Amino acid sequence: MTTIYLWKIRSRHILLATLHMAVDRFFLRKVPGVTFYKSIGTGSGEKFTPSDANPLVWGVVVVADDLSVLEKSRPIKSWRKISTSELRLILQPLSSHGAWGGINPFVVSDKSTEGKVVALTRARIKWRKNPMFWRAVPPVTASLHGQPGLLKAIGIGEAPIGLQGTLSIWQSADALRTFAYKSAPHINAIAATQANKWYSEELFARFALIEEQGSI
Repeated sequence: MTTIYLWKIRSRHILLATLHMAVDRFFLRKVPGVTFYKSIGTGSGEKFTPSDANPLVWGVVVVADDLSVLEKSRPIKSWRKISTSELRLILQPLSSHGAWGGINPFVVSDKSTEGKVVALTRARIKWRKNPMFWRAVPPVTASLHGQPGLLKAIGIGEAPIGLQGTLSIWQSADALRTFAYKSAPHINAIAATQANKWYSEELFARFALIEEQGSI
Protein backbone atom coordinates (compact mmCIF):
# COMPACT_ATOMS: atom_id res chain seq x y z
CA MET A 1 0.00 0.00 0.00
CA THR A 2 1.21 3.50 -0.82
CA THR A 3 0.75 6.27 1.75
CA ILE A 4 1.42 9.96 1.26
CA TYR A 5 1.65 12.20 4.31
CA LEU A 6 1.64 15.99 4.17
CA TRP A 7 2.24 18.10 7.27
CA LYS A 8 1.79 21.80 7.88
CA ILE A 9 4.20 23.22 10.43
CA ARG A 10 4.82 26.51 12.21
CA SER A 11 7.57 28.76 10.92
CA ARG A 12 9.67 28.16 14.02
CA HIS A 13 9.98 24.49 13.00
CA ILE A 14 11.35 25.05 9.48
CA LEU A 15 14.87 24.10 10.55
CA LEU A 16 13.57 20.86 12.09
CA ALA A 17 11.66 20.11 8.91
CA THR A 18 14.82 20.58 6.87
CA LEU A 19 16.60 18.19 9.22
CA HIS A 20 13.83 15.64 8.67
CA MET A 21 14.46 15.83 4.93
CA ALA A 22 18.06 14.85 5.58
CA VAL A 23 17.67 12.07 8.14
CA ASP A 24 14.23 10.45 7.76
CA ARG A 25 15.52 7.96 5.22
CA PHE A 26 17.90 6.47 7.76
CA PHE A 27 14.95 5.60 10.02
CA LEU A 28 12.38 4.67 7.39
CA ARG A 29 14.69 2.10 5.81
CA LYS A 30 14.68 0.24 9.12
CA VAL A 31 10.87 0.07 9.45
CA PRO A 32 9.69 -3.52 8.80
CA GLY A 33 7.73 -3.83 5.59
CA VAL A 34 8.80 -0.48 4.11
CA THR A 35 10.01 -0.96 0.53
CA PHE A 36 10.19 2.66 -0.68
CA TYR A 37 10.35 6.13 0.89
CA LYS A 38 10.97 9.66 -0.28
CA SER A 39 10.86 12.87 1.74
CA ILE A 40 9.34 15.79 -0.16
CA GLY A 41 8.97 19.52 0.07
CA THR A 42 5.98 21.23 -1.51
CA GLY A 43 5.08 24.36 -3.41
CA SER A 44 2.47 25.95 -5.58
CA GLY A 45 3.69 24.08 -8.64
CA GLU A 46 3.15 27.15 -10.80
CA LYS A 47 6.71 27.62 -12.06
CA PHE A 48 8.73 24.86 -10.34
CA THR A 49 11.39 27.32 -9.26
CA PRO A 50 12.53 27.98 -5.67
CA SER A 51 10.09 30.90 -5.51
CA ASP A 52 7.25 28.35 -5.61
CA ALA A 53 8.38 26.59 -2.43
CA ASN A 54 6.12 26.45 0.61
CA PRO A 55 8.42 26.11 3.65
CA LEU A 56 5.44 25.33 5.91
CA VAL A 57 4.24 22.14 4.18
CA TRP A 58 6.36 19.00 3.97
CA GLY A 59 5.69 15.34 3.41
CA VAL A 60 6.77 11.80 2.71
CA VAL A 61 5.80 9.14 0.17
CA VAL A 62 6.02 5.61 1.58
CA VAL A 63 5.27 2.13 0.28
CA ALA A 64 4.75 -0.20 3.22
CA ASP A 65 3.22 -3.62 3.85
CA ASP A 66 1.73 -2.67 7.21
CA LEU A 67 0.36 0.81 7.82
CA SER A 68 0.05 0.22 11.57
CA VAL A 69 3.80 -0.40 11.81
CA LEU A 70 4.56 2.68 9.72
CA GLU A 71 2.33 4.82 11.93
CA LYS A 72 4.45 3.90 14.95
CA SER A 73 7.75 4.74 13.26
CA ARG A 74 10.00 7.48 14.58
CA PRO A 75 9.75 9.83 11.56
CA ILE A 76 5.94 9.81 11.46
CA LYS A 77 5.62 10.35 15.21
CA SER A 78 8.25 13.11 15.12
CA TRP A 79 6.53 14.96 12.26
CA ARG A 80 3.27 14.87 14.16
CA LYS A 81 4.89 16.53 17.14
CA ILE A 82 5.86 19.60 15.12
CA SER A 83 2.87 19.80 12.77
CA THR A 84 -0.31 21.82 13.16
CA SER A 85 -2.26 19.69 10.66
CA GLU A 86 -1.85 16.54 8.60
CA LEU A 87 -3.24 15.13 5.38
CA ARG A 88 -2.87 11.38 4.93
CA LEU A 89 -3.70 9.69 1.63
CA ILE A 90 -3.89 5.90 1.45
CA LEU A 91 -3.57 4.80 -2.16
CA GLN A 92 -3.78 1.72 -4.35
CA PRO A 93 -1.62 1.94 -7.50
CA LEU A 94 -3.57 1.60 -10.75
CA SER A 95 -0.78 2.38 -13.21
CA SER A 96 2.85 3.40 -12.96
CA HIS A 97 5.31 4.18 -15.72
CA GLY A 98 8.93 5.19 -15.42
CA ALA A 99 11.30 5.22 -12.47
CA TRP A 100 11.99 7.05 -9.23
CA GLY A 101 15.50 6.67 -7.92
CA GLY A 102 16.19 3.95 -10.46
CA ILE A 103 13.15 1.79 -9.68
CA ASN A 104 9.41 1.74 -10.23
CA PRO A 105 8.26 1.43 -6.59
CA PHE A 106 4.51 1.06 -7.08
CA VAL A 107 3.08 -2.44 -7.48
CA VAL A 108 0.06 -2.08 -9.74
CA SER A 109 -3.24 -3.73 -8.93
CA ASP A 110 -5.84 -4.87 -11.46
CA LYS A 111 -8.46 -3.09 -9.40
CA SER A 112 -10.53 -0.52 -11.27
CA THR A 113 -12.04 2.50 -9.60
CA GLU A 114 -15.13 4.61 -10.03
CA GLY A 115 -14.15 7.01 -7.26
CA LYS A 116 -11.49 9.63 -6.75
CA VAL A 117 -8.03 9.12 -8.20
CA VAL A 118 -4.64 10.60 -7.39
CA ALA A 119 -1.95 11.40 -9.95
CA LEU A 120 1.71 11.65 -9.00
CA THR A 121 4.34 12.88 -11.44
CA ARG A 122 8.01 13.15 -10.74
CA ALA A 123 11.03 14.00 -12.89
CA ARG A 124 14.76 14.50 -12.60
CA ILE A 125 15.41 17.46 -14.86
CA LYS A 126 18.73 17.74 -16.66
CA TRP A 127 20.48 20.76 -15.18
CA ARG A 128 21.05 22.57 -18.46
CA LYS A 129 17.40 22.00 -19.41
CA ASN A 130 15.91 23.77 -16.38
CA PRO A 131 15.36 27.18 -18.07
CA MET A 132 13.57 25.52 -20.98
CA PHE A 133 11.45 23.47 -18.57
CA TRP A 134 10.50 26.55 -16.52
CA ARG A 135 9.31 28.38 -19.63
CA ALA A 136 7.05 25.48 -20.56
CA VAL A 137 5.41 25.07 -17.14
CA PRO A 138 3.05 28.11 -16.78
CA PRO A 139 0.61 27.19 -19.60
CA VAL A 140 0.30 23.63 -18.30
CA THR A 141 -0.22 24.86 -14.74
CA ALA A 142 -2.94 27.27 -15.82
CA SER A 143 -4.65 24.49 -17.74
CA LEU A 144 -4.38 22.12 -14.78
CA HIS A 145 -5.88 24.47 -12.21
CA GLY A 146 -8.76 25.33 -14.50
CA GLN A 147 -9.53 21.71 -15.31
CA PRO A 148 -13.01 20.35 -14.44
CA GLY A 149 -12.81 17.53 -11.92
CA LEU A 150 -9.59 18.69 -10.25
CA LEU A 151 -10.01 18.75 -6.47
CA LYS A 152 -6.49 19.58 -5.24
CA ALA A 153 -3.04 20.05 -6.75
CA ILE A 154 0.37 20.96 -5.36
CA GLY A 155 3.94 20.87 -6.51
CA ILE A 156 6.28 18.40 -4.82
CA GLY A 157 10.03 17.90 -4.93
CA GLU A 158 12.98 16.31 -3.21
CA ALA A 159 14.99 19.49 -3.83
CA PRO A 160 14.19 23.11 -4.76
CA ILE A 161 15.67 22.67 -8.26
CA GLY A 162 15.94 19.70 -10.58
CA LEU A 163 13.77 17.13 -8.77
CA GLN A 164 10.22 18.22 -9.45
CA GLY A 165 6.73 16.77 -9.56
CA THR A 166 3.05 17.24 -8.93
CA LEU A 167 0.47 15.62 -6.70
CA SER A 168 -3.15 16.03 -7.74
CA ILE A 169 -6.50 14.62 -6.60
CA TRP A 170 -9.28 14.17 -9.15
CA GLN A 171 -12.99 13.55 -8.89
CA SER A 172 -12.72 10.64 -11.32
CA ALA A 173 -10.38 8.77 -13.63
CA ASP A 174 -12.23 10.27 -16.61
CA ALA A 175 -11.46 13.81 -15.43
CA LEU A 176 -7.76 12.97 -15.16
CA ARG A 177 -7.72 11.33 -18.59
CA THR A 178 -9.38 14.38 -20.13
CA PHE A 179 -6.61 16.61 -18.81
CA ALA A 180 -3.84 14.18 -19.77
CA TYR A 181 -4.98 13.49 -23.31
CA LYS A 182 -7.20 16.40 -24.37
CA SER A 183 -5.63 19.47 -22.76
CA ALA A 184 -3.67 21.24 -25.48
CA PRO A 185 -1.00 22.74 -23.13
CA HIS A 186 -0.40 19.32 -21.57
CA ILE A 187 -0.21 17.60 -24.95
CA ASN A 188 2.22 20.25 -26.19
CA ALA A 189 4.36 19.83 -23.07
CA ILE A 190 4.55 16.07 -23.61
CA ALA A 191 5.64 16.63 -27.21
CA ALA A 192 8.25 19.17 -26.09
CA THR A 193 9.53 16.76 -23.45
CA GLN A 194 10.07 14.07 -26.07
CA ALA A 195 11.68 16.47 -28.50
CA ASN A 196 13.95 18.28 -26.04
CA LYS A 197 14.69 15.39 -23.65
CA TRP A 198 14.34 17.50 -20.51
CA TYR A 199 14.44 14.57 -18.10
CA SER A 200 17.07 12.03 -17.14
CA GLU A 201 14.40 10.15 -15.20
CA GLU A 202 10.62 10.46 -14.96
CA LEU A 203 7.63 8.70 -13.46
CA PHE A 204 3.87 9.01 -13.80
CA ALA A 205 1.62 7.02 -11.46
CA ARG A 206 -2.13 6.90 -10.98
CA PHE A 207 -3.79 5.64 -7.80
CA ALA A 208 -7.22 4.85 -6.45
CA LEU A 209 -7.84 7.01 -3.38
CA ILE A 210 -8.70 4.45 -0.72
CA GLU A 211 -8.77 6.81 2.25
CA GLU A 212 -8.24 10.53 2.83
CA GLN A 213 -7.81 11.79 6.39
CA GLY A 214 -7.25 15.33 7.59
CA SER A 215 -6.29 18.42 5.63
CA ILE A 216 -3.56 21.04 5.40
